[in-house]
Amino acid sequence: MKTLVWLGAGGCGGCSMSLLTAESPDCLTALAQAGIELVWHPSLSALSGTELLATLDAMEAGRQPLDILCIEGALLTAFAGQCQTLGGGEPLVARVARLARVAQCVVAVGGCAAFGGVGAADDAGIGGRGLQFDGDQPGGVLGAGFIARGGLPVVNIAGCPTHPGWVLDTLALLAAHALPASGLDSLQRPRFYADRLVHHGCPRNEFYEFKATAHALGQQGCLIEHLGCRGTQAHADCNIRPWHGGSSCLKGGFSCIDCTAPDFAAPHRQPLTTPKLAGLPTILPSDMPKAWFVALSALSKSATPARLRHNAQSDRLDIAPTPPTGKRR
Repeated sequence: MKTLVWLGAGGCGGCSMSLLTAESPDCLTALAQAGIELVWHPSLSALSGTELLATLDAMEAGRQPLDILCIEGALLTAFAGQCQTLGGGEPLVARVARLARVAQCVVAVGGCAAFGGVGAADDAGIGGRGLQFDGDQPGGVLGAGFIARGGLPVVNIAGCPTHPGWVLDTLALLAAHALPASGLDSLQRPRFYADRLVHHGCPRNEFYEFKATAHALGQQGCLIEHLGCRGTQAHADCNIRPWHGGSSCLKGGFSCIDCTAPDFAAPHRQPLTTPKLAGLPTILPSDMPKAWFVALSALSKSATPARLRHNAQSDRLDIAPTPPTGKRR
């Protein structure tokens, strides 16, 4: 069995709550099937106080193995780390740094632990840092050159919150020594979910293709042009691997905020607002020349079926596709 310790830092605990919604199987069954012993988790373990500290001391001293160290939430460094301690007034960031040196694998669970997230926003004032990144810049509390004993840098399971499948699949791969360095992208996110875009599998793709846009939440059309949807830029498989067995932000009627990106919580990000330049959205597909996109958009809008144009600004699909007549031209 591989041992796992999960520590909560400066975060809301949402990634843990998301993990507990895992289904088929539930998270504890999935961990057991992966050969992982959950030594400690703040929401699931009975150990507390001196018992926990003794366990962590034993791991640091090499008397007890630590295979996987998961950190949820940003490491808070303001006030000499005193706003976040773990036993005896010692800053949590110091304890995490020591545990990281003995762990076989280190995992940042969520955008806060990976990149600083909300705790690193300009006006937060708490000095939030990621484990190995500050925003999109390598560094963090462990340093850009950190490599865990197992040979990998910090694995960043980015997201706010993280999909339980991303976490459990990553832990299973680590336990099986089946996640090589080539399985991580440039931001050290597991590629099995980060090589996808939220746009893939989006239920509004027909509206996107014809640039039939929604002007308000609750409408059926594409949310990119007016409501800030970043699905064509966001690295995640949310619409292919639905949440709770069937949903996603887009399916729930909300715009994608690109929560797997390092700067998703930065002040310049304005959810539900599409940034524009000369009247044109700037959140276009990142790997497509803007001029081509503009040209294709104009052509698509000129060919938008009346059905889509109407349904895009309706709260329901009022007009169904016309049945085929059997005539061919």
